[in-house]
Amino acid sequence: MGVPPSAIDARLRYGRWQSMQHGVYATFSGPQSREAQLWAAVLRGGPGAALSHHSAAELFGLVSKPAEMIHLTVPWRLHPERINGAIVHRSRAIEVATHPALLPPRTRVEDTVLDLAQASANLDDAFGWLCRAVSHRLTTPDHILTTLDQRTRVRWRPDLIVALTDVAAGVMSLLERRYVNDVERAHGLPTARRQVRLKVGARSRYLDNLYEEAQLAVETDGDIAHPPEQRWADAHRDNENLCAGILTVRYGWADITTRPCDVAAQVATLLLARGMTFEPRRCGSGCAAQAPLTARRQRWPAHGP
Repeated sequence: MGVPPSAIDARLRYGRWQSMQHGVYATFSGPQSREAQLWAAVLRGGPGAALSHHSAAELFGLVSKPAEMIHLTVPWRLHPERINGAIVHRSRAIEVATHPALLPPRTRVEDTVLDLAQASANLDDAFGWLCRAVSHRLTTPDHILTTLDQRTRVRWRPDLIVALTDVAAGVMSLLERRYVNDVERAHGLPTARRQVRLKVGARSRYLDNLYEEAQLAVETDGDIAHPPEQRWADAHRDNENLCAGILTVRYGWADITTRPCDVAAQVATLLLARGMTFEPRRCGSGCAAQAPLTARRQRWPAHGP
């Protein structure tokens, strides 16, 4: 920009400027904002660099607090020297993955989600990123799937495709997906409708899983410990559901993750007793679920026992 080194040195020496990265200066004194720190890392990364992974997620509002290190992706051909406080990734597709308008430069939300999914320790964590992006209304399963198709090397590709199908159907949490896979599909239960809008008076609420023919709702509670006021609110909603003709059962994290066969047996018993016709099955040789045959003989009324 034509500023001589002597002028830069003078401003640094008298505290009017601050050195943030090698060759990157803050032209102000005082505390450095988070935005300034992110910009400094991008500028130090060189042409084509963009914030990615947790740092891009931070800017999109996908995480509640910044990661300890700034994540930066640079073009594959670049080999920048060490950047203070940053983890540098290299990509051949960073130009396509970078958002065309937002500043500081960052990867698109779909690429950000897939980057985080690929860096996850397991498929459950990867699924959590997909749910978070869609539930925040930042993107759609179809958009993520399109971006996924454009990538040549993806870990868990078949599983991510199935997971995106589940998200598109209304599965919005890891516990709900565990219910769908480990309880419903594994034991041959009918497919419920997900996130069904129920209007009660002037208010609306959403049911996690609704078996319409049986008028049975299965709610999943992801919090390990509900406060008393939350338990009261759940009971109040369940009572209102029952007045609308819908029986509600609730299962927590421990129920679905450690006792999925028992949960399947209970749900199957209720579905059969309330008039549905299907053949429950064991999920394997060690499955503890017993086919609820007695429910076929003791039908309950259509609107509850």
